[in-house]
Amino acid sequence: QVQLVESGGGSVQAGGSLRLSCTASRMPYVINAMGWHRQAPGKQRELVAGINSAGRTKYADSVKGRFTISRDNGLNTIYLQMNDLKPEDTAVYYCNTGIMKGPYVPGASWGQGTQVTVSS
Repeated sequence: QVQLVESGGGSVQAGGSLRLSCTASRMPYVINAMGWHRQAPGKQRELVAGINSAGRTKYADSVKGRFTISRDNGLNTIYLQMNDLKPEDTAVYYCNTGIMKGPYVPGASWGQGTQVTVSS
């Protein structure tokens, strides 16, 4: 099965920046798209951003203009550059593989998550 490992989380002040990374390995198939979801305590897991093999991107309205998703060649590693972080961005961020046909839809492969904490 696909293995995904996230890194780059941490604690920052509001207005600060973080860059998350996710590397996929043990891929038995060509990945169509990868992306990020996040989950705060007591809340549903929500889409943050997705990117497909052609470089097309999708973003949640709450992060547009602040976050940028990008990829390495081959789509085995993706990044999430997070600028102007807000306390509302505090969550565990999960990397995943999925499909992008219109919206980004995650599949069955998820990373263990990396904690992002933003203080005011």
